Amino acid sequence: MKIRRTLFGIGLALMACHMTQAQSAAKDSLAEKILIYQLPNGAWPKQLADKRAVNYSVPLTEDLLKKIEQTDNRYATIDNEATTREIHVLVKAFTETGNSVYREAAKRGVLYLLEAQYDNGGFPQYYPNKSLYRAEITYNDNAMINALVVLDKVAYGKDGFEIFDDNVLQTKAKEAVAKGVGCILKTQVKQADSLSIWAAQYDENTLQPAQARKFEPASLSTAESVGIVRFLMEQPADPAIERAVDAAVAWFKSNDIEGYRFDRTVDKKTGKLVRELVPDSSSVVWARFYDIKNNKPLFGDRDNSVTYNFDEISDERKNGYAWFGNWPQKLLDREYPKWKKKIKAEEK
Repeated sequence: MKIRRTLFGIGLALMACHMTQAQSAAKDSLAEKILIYQLPNGAWPKQLADKRAVNYSVPLTEDLLKKIEQTDNRYATIDNEATTREIHVLVKAFTETGNSVYREAAKRGVLYLLEAQYDNGGFPQYYPNKSLYRAEITYNDNAMINALVVLDKVAYGKDGFEIFDDNVLQTKAKEAVAKGVGCILKTQVKQADSLSIWAAQYDENTLQPAQARKFEPASLSTAESVGIVRFLMEQPADPAIERAVDAAVAWFKSNDIEGYRFDRTVDKKTGKLVRELVPDSSSVVWARFYDIKNNKPLFGDRDNSVTYNFDEISDERKNGYAWFGNWPQKLLDREYPKWKKKIKAEEK
């Protein structure tokens, strides 16, 4: 790691050093910061070595620059939109400024995604760090889908990503997207003879649903499955994709919780705000997690316990996690019907 950015320690003047190949090129202030945070392997961290979250609005003090320098490839991740977010910003910055440094940095990020992908098409949450649950194939918080969206844009030159005028890179991206779709189809959880939705994490070798953090049990995951379905609907439709989407939508329709909303109320005993299901005849929600076998809403806690009863988990977890939401609503009401209509029109 000694070869890493030697310009650290000389203060904010290091920004200019990134421009050695384009001294007269326009600069983008956010893109300049993103260049500084980029790791040696082309990725970006979501937090630094001292555990502080990456925040591009924070001024680059000498102390912060030192912390960035100490953050190595172990922190490279696609979690919390890290890496994919930065690639998008850099592509936009290049389009607006013509500064080739931004395009090259974005390309390094794309190459990282290609390297991080497993042969089975899945993406780990972190790469190359494989400690704890970091090696698991991760749909959680749309990590894998975010990576595939970037690669899909590279492959087909969408949304400004035509800046990568590189046939080899585009071919690799197309192959990666195809492998990713294959992994998605293979990991859709089957219940008896029917397909359901997806888990948030999978064992990278067995492709079986896996636990991540102690309060994130191996289970069906509603929010992440909505993101997966949306991605599949953006792909060229074939019988396998249509079957997967139709099955997921049918599952969403069968497992909603009608007549409630997830809201903050005042605990009558303590006077504190708590989150709970509140009766509301106009509202429909879904649980974040469902039992893989019986489709009952499932809740986990920091002591590794799992329960079907939301009231049994700690107040800290009740208030600190999105246990219920209306994630599939827009998909069911508008996006899926529009997609089905489009497919039927194409079949005529």
